[in-house]
Amino acid sequence: MKKILVAVDIGREGGNDTLMETAKSLAKSADGEIYLLHVIEPVPKRVLLELPQESIARHLSDAEEDMSKMLSQYGYSNGVVREGPPSNEILKYATEINADLIVVHSHDPDLSDYFIGSVAGRVVRRAHCSVHIVREAI
Repeated sequence: MKKILVAVDIGREGGNDTLMETAKSLAKSADGEIYLLHVIEPVPKRVLLELPQESIARHLSDAEEDMSKMLSQYGYSNGVVREGPPSNEILKYATEINADLIVVHSHDPDLSDYFIGSVAGRVVRRAHCSVHIVREAI
């Protein structure tokens, strides 16, 4: 059985439907199992000092609750929420589960992508397995 890691953005405007449809199709054709991952970017330390600790904890628990809803909505059982730099966490989790494929969104690049690169670009360059990029208009 192939393991397919799907990097979802729970708060993505426009949703994750196309990403999930693509992953489901790939899993079906490869008799694969889907693992969902949502990564929360770390809050900069200078901002952390200004935020109440409850709001940070609530943000994580809200993301975990949203992940649970997404798992239920799409009928999957494997899903986690991690905190850290998105590309690093995607690659780390892919290694942990020994993923055969990573499925990730991409977007139209903006100026910052040309200087620091996109999450999808970093995942493609450093992944130990194949990566399927899902492009869609936002």
